Formats: sequence, C-alpha cells, structure tokens
Amino acid sequence: MSLPVEPRQKMINIMYIVLTALLALNVSSEILNAFKTIDQSLVNANAIIQRKNTDIYKSLQKKLADPKTAEKAAIWAPKAEKAHTLADDIFNYVEGLKHELKVEAGLTNKEGKEFYKEDNLDATTRLFLNNKSGSTKADELLKRLEQFKKELSSIDPAIAKEVAPNLPLDLNTPQTSSYAGKDDWGYAYFHMTPAVAAITILTKFQNDIRNSEAQVVEYCHKEIGEVELVYDQFNAFAASNSQYLMSGEELVITAGVGAFSSAAKPTVSIDGAVVPVGPDGSATYKSVAGAPGVNTKRVRISFLKPSGETAVVEKEVKFTVGVPVGLVVSTDKTRVFYKGLPNPLSVTGGGGAERINVSVEGAGASVSKASPGQYLVNCTQLGNVIVNVNDGKSTQKINIPVKRVPDPIAIVGGSAGGNMPATKFRAQQGVIADLRDFVFEGIKFNVVSFIVIATGKGFDEPEFAEVNGPAFTGGATSLIRRCQPGTTVTIGEIKVTEPGGGTRKLDQTITFILQ
Repeated sequence: MSLPVEPRQKMINIMYIVLTALLALNVSSEILNAFKTIDQSLVNANAIIQRKNTDIYKSLQKKLADPKTAEKAAIWAPKAEKAHTLADDIFNYVEGLKHELKVEAGLTNKEGKEFYKEDNLDATTRLFLNNKSGSTKADELLKRLEQFKKELSSIDPAIAKEVAPNLPLDLNTPQTSSYAGKDDWGYAYFHMTPAVAAITILTKFQNDIRNSEAQVVEYCHKEIGEVELVYDQFNAFAASNSQYLMSGEELVITAGVGAFSSAAKPTVSIDGAVVPVGPDGSATYKSVAGAPGVNTKRVRISFLKPSGETAVVEKEVKFTVGVPVGLVVSTDKTRVFYKGLPNPLSVTGGGGAERINVSVEGAGASVSKASPGQYLVNCTQLGNVIVNVNDGKSTQKINIPVKRVPDPIAIVGGSAGGNMPATKFRAQQGVIADLRDFVFEGIKFNVVSFIVIATGKGFDEPEFAEVNGPAFTGGATSLIRRCQPGTTVTIGEIKVTEPGGGTRKLDQTITFILQ
C-alpha cells in the first residue's frame, strides 16, 4: 500500500511508526523488578550452597587427620579440592563478566551502591555478540562452561559415570522465537536482552556451577563418610532457680560447661523473641519485671547435632516479683501491648476491686473488664498507651509501648529453606505462616500471596509464578511438577494477614536446593 500524497498525513504516519518502535524498546518496571527478585534469590541460593560445601571441606580435613579414615580421605579429598578449584575459577570468571556488563551499561557508584541502566538493550549485545576479534564473549563463555563440565567429569571415572550425567549445568541452546540466529547459543541468551536480565542469566550460570561443585564434592565425601561437626567452643555457665527468695525457701543452682560448633551456632528465642547469640555461643536476655508473684519465661534453643540433625530444647526459667504495698498495675504477660490482640492487665489496690477505675488513651486503645482486677486492652495502632488507674485512695499512670505481633516464619513441608528431596518438595501443598514461641497462644497468620521462582535443573531460564492464597495453584503447580534434583526453588514476596486486620509483607525469602 502506497503512502498518502498529502504531506501532513505522511508526517503523521512516520511519527506513528517511530512511536511504535519506541514502545517496543521500552521494558516495564515490573519486568525489571521481577528479574532483580530472581537474581537476588539466586545469589541467596549460591550462599547457601557455598556454606554447605564449606562444611564438607572442613569435614574432609578432619577425616584426613583421623587414622580411621585417612587412607580413603587421601584419595578423595584432593579430588574434592580439584572440583572446588575448578568451580571457583569459572565462578569468578562469570562474576567478572557481570561487572563488565554493568560498566557497559553505565555503571556508577553512589554512597556505596551500584547503579546502571538496567533496561539497556544494547549493552548486552555489544559486549557478548561483538565479533570484531573473530570470536565473541558469548562464544568464550560457552567454551569455558563446556570445559568446566568436561574437567569435572575427568576428575575420576566414577564421577564421570555417577555424577556427570546429572549435573544441573545445561548448555543446550534455548528455544527462541527469533528466526535469525535461532541456533546460536549466545544469540539466544544475549541478543537485545535488558542488562538486568543478562545479569540474572549469568547469576543462574553461577548457581549451576555451585550446584555442580556440590554434587561432585558430596560424592567424594560419601566415599569416605558423613559430615562431622567439631565442637570447638566452650562456655561455663551457672544459673539459679529464682532471683528472689524468702527465708526457708530452697535455692537451686545449675552449673556446668557447654560446648558448641562455631560452624553451627545455636538459635535462642525467649517468649517468642529471638535473642542474638554471642561469640561464645551464649545469649543474654534482659527484661523489665512484670506481674507480681512467680513469673515464667519460656526459652527455646535449637542447635545442630553431630549427626547433622536439628535438635530443639525447651526450658522454663522462673523468677519471683515482689508485691509492693498499695495500688499495683501490671501487664500479665509482657511489658508491652500488642496491636490487634486482647492484652491482659492486672490491677490490685487496697481500696477494693469495686472502687478501681481504669481508663486508657493513645494508640487507638480501649479497655474492658474481664473479671475483678483483670482487664483487657485492645490497641488498633502502634505507639504508646497511657493507662490511668484510680482506686479511690491513690492514682497511678503508666506508659506502655504498643508493638506489632512478631513476623511468623514462612515454611514449606516444615522447613524454612535449605536442602530437600525433590520428591518431598513436589508433594507439598503450599506455604504456611508459623508463629513460633510467641507469648500469646493461638495467634494465627494466613498466607494471602507469594511468588515462586524456579531455576537450575529442568529450567533453561528462570521461571516464576504468582500465587494468591496459601496453596500452590495455577502456574506454580506446573513449575513444581517440573522440579527435580538440581532445581533451585525460591519463594518470596510473601504476604500474610495480621491479627486485628490488615496484611503485611514478610521480610523473608526461602530457598530450597532440591536433591
């Protein structure tokens, strides 16, 4: 069809063509954010795999020093170290390519953070497909990855037979809708690819490299024995059964020496709040005394046993709070109120319960009487509540902070990430929000949405699906059905309902390395 003769209409048509081309080149912020989320999940997965490999390398060194295992360890430990050297070399090479790409896309540093044009479509093509020197960086990358797989296989004939066929590093050319260059590996990955997407692709190859290293190292270790935890830190401890005693009461002191592995420090929570663990493996908890009488703090300690299993020990620490003379106002469970919950408040006074008057102000608080001397305070906002109490003889005014209920832990199949058999993961129904060791019992969080990201074995490129509700449905069902040993699955952007109404996004991403 010929263009119209009238000049004005010609100009309109040309402008329309230019606008269409610009729209085709625009990459939406949603897509860019999705790639950044995938890239971060892969970086997290790489860190998990690296920590796992480090534990195995430490165990190999111990087995070299143990006369019972030294002979076999002398055969297999060097082979594992060879895999480690090969993996580090190619991993660092890919990391260098990522930096080159960021520079090509206008890398700048501001206040210690990197910025580059994430939607730049030309930088990737220029860096990886420019063949002025005869070969492209994409060709070089493919050659290095192929050489890495070949050298892993050549470490030992048994590795070539048992491990190499199942390595997650898939170097087949992905299918593309483009006609030109559709059989070219570099063209399929890097032609007109946004810079942030190319960074994600390179991180995906790094994930495959670490997974491949892990499979070889695990095989070498299994030929000797299982991972051993070395308990190399010790701490003396002493604790009494009560901080406040009356004449004639029994005093009980518990003392001893505790040992732990610096490679697997314990996790300690007290009344649901996680307490940081110090260099010596101990945690120090401080709190303001609450209700008069005998009080109890629930302590939960989880740690890694020498067998590699996680053990959990729960204990109760009791102490006594003396009762002063006159009007006494105290929270029954904690020194704070929680938003959206009925917070108990105890009030006692010499004037009698029928004369006590309680009022509250601030943080959208309201108070109701549950029984003589017992009240419930509900808060709809964060902040502070001023509790005013009068018993006809004296008046007390106390300021109590209002906090939100702690975040629950998102779990799948009872686990918050790490290694999991692929068959077990495929059998899971969805994501659960588990509020553990909270001072109030029966508080429920419900998962309302999340994102599932799959990469590694079985996935040429990272794929993700959005899910509404707690169950794996829709596109997530298809992704999970395709998961297999060597697949990395990350679940993020998890949103849950809050007690008292509303939703919140959990600051948690869980990553599973399928075995």
